[in-house]
Amino acid sequence: MNSSRLVCSLRWIFAAVLACATLHAVAADERIAPKVIVLAGFEVGDDTGDAPGEFQFWAEREKLTGTLEIPGAPHPLRFNSAGLYGSVAGNTRDESLTTVPSSELIMALCLDPRLDLRKTYWIINGISGIDPAAGSIGSAVWAANVIDGDALREIGEAEMPKSWPYGLFAIGTTAPNQLPKKQADAGGWGGATLTYTMNYALNPALTRWAFEFSASHATLDDSPELKAWREKYTAYPAAQRPPQIMMGGTLASARYWHGEARTQWARDWVKLWTDGKDKLVTTAMEQAAYVGTLQRMAKKGFVDFNRVMMLRSASNYSTPPTGQDVTTTIGDESLGTVAAFEAQYRAGSVVAHELLAHWDRYATNTPAK
Repeated sequence: MNSSRLVCSLRWIFAAVLACATLHAVAADERIAPKVIVLAGFEVGDDTGDAPGEFQFWAEREKLTGTLEIPGAPHPLRFNSAGLYGSVAGNTRDESLTTVPSSELIMALCLDPRLDLRKTYWIINGISGIDPAAGSIGSAVWAANVIDGDALREIGEAEMPKSWPYGLFAIGTTAPNQLPKKQADAGGWGGATLTYTMNYALNPALTRWAFEFSASHATLDDSPELKAWREKYTAYPAAQRPPQIMMGGTLASARYWHGEARTQWARDWVKLWTDGKDKLVTTAMEQAAYVGTLQRMAKKGFVDFNRVMMLRSASNYSTPPTGQDVTTTIGDESLGTVAAFEAQYRAGSVVAHELLAHWDRYATNTPAK
């Protein structure tokens, strides 16, 4: 190749590289930047038009009519023109019951090159059980601490030492209500030093702002049926109160537990992993999978973990009414489910609307920063 051809070829290559870089820059500028994303744990059937799940009120009332297919996600991302997006991890039509799709959904959203999530606010919402010592069904609870209750050690109650309150205790310990020792002989994986936590602590200032804003801008429904059920909890004054918007820790566990014994374990577990700074209020399944994956994605620069909020609404109590057998209420969420769907939407939607209406303020500065 002669010199003139070489120069021409190099110029062509440089022009092509420059063009590609320019196209890449334009594509980056045109990325979709959701202002608020609402995520739920499960939906019943379709997103709209049938029996509601945790996502349906959002999809219908916020007119999330636009859809964006996200490769690898269990559900499309729905949206409206105001910048509110939403999705859901699970469905009653699924053939398996697992919290894994919650992590898959976050991963798929973060790795989609069309999305810019660095300024997005997240409202993770869903129904839950509530500790009757803390509050009542139909309530909505913002959580600054999401405590994972799945990874632990377990001994059957019939085999455990008689002095133990239960057979559940932390990995790296030898008895309940102990934190793992930060040393190599703590009994970790392969003798490794254990320095882990089971608590995903969210932005406390943002959580308090969401609580205070929703408490002053939203009202929750009550009904004679809810009141009659609350009155059965004679040993728990908090359980007899009308529904209200609250703050408190939420415990995530893929296994469904019920009754006073396991509720006491959950109270202790939340207290242990928050150093006594928070208490058990609600219990559900997928919330740790959601926020845990968001935390990992934040460390890679995909999202701002300081913009993550957790909202749980109470569909049932974690124990039966006073004096009633534990097997009579396990899994029974029929009375409070629709009330909980309504509570989570009302408490969450006013926060979402505030963020959207004043995006010029909240895009760069989180509330109560």
